[in-house]
Amino acid sequence: MYREFAKYYDKIYHRKNYKKEVRVLKKLIRRYKRSLGNDLLDLATGTGNHIAYFCDSFNCTGLDLNEEILAVARSKGLNATFVQGDMQDFNLQKQFDVITCLFSSIGYLLTEAALEKTFKCIYHHLKPGGVVFIEPWLEREVYCVGSPHMEIYDDNDLKIARLNVSELKKESIAYFKMHYLVAERNKPVEYFVDEHELALFPHSLLITKMQEVGLKTKVYAKGVFKRRTLLIGLKLEKV
Repeated sequence: MYREFAKYYDKIYHRKNYKKEVRVLKKLIRRYKRSLGNDLLDLATGTGNHIAYFCDSFNCTGLDLNEEILAVARSKGLNATFVQGDMQDFNLQKQFDVITCLFSSIGYLLTEAALEKTFKCIYHHLKPGGVVFIEPWLEREVYCVGSPHMEIYDDNDLKIARLNVSELKKESIAYFKMHYLVAERNKPVEYFVDEHELALFPHSLLITKMQEVGLKTKVYAKGVFKRRTLLIGLKLEKV
């Protein structure tokens, strides 16, 4: 769906305060990072909205699976490198001081095996003394099956409405069938359907998988986004 909808992605998420989130993350980076460099990798970077506020302090690289979304990120003229790739299996041939995986993108990994592969890649790409921030998806006990949701964007030339009802696929997979109506000036109204599946893994499982690859973990309960906590992984410095 993002092949057609990529150009509207930032509109539907216009209320998300990326600047505030990055401000919190920068404070945590100063608290936990022990490596001396300023290289940052943002996994599942989307249209680069977090990177836009990291660029003043870090040498930024963004990785995403979707080339159309990356084209939007590149069009913003940010001082950053954007690379197409899968966070389960990437090799950028360098290590980073900071790695982020935000906006619950880790939830798209639907199996424990996928989590293990991803955390191994993260560990491999993290410098000794570096830090990784993982913003997990919701846990099963707080996921509200059957609840309706709506997001809108409204200006003089463009109207977007997105509606869905939270569903459950199996016991541990959140399922969203999102219905979009897009009305743009001098164009016919368009209708899109976008389906998403996210694993409702307990955060304790993610922490265990992070620890198994060698990361020392901490939890920032406040998180950077509503109803989301933040998991922090530290790669110990070489003795």
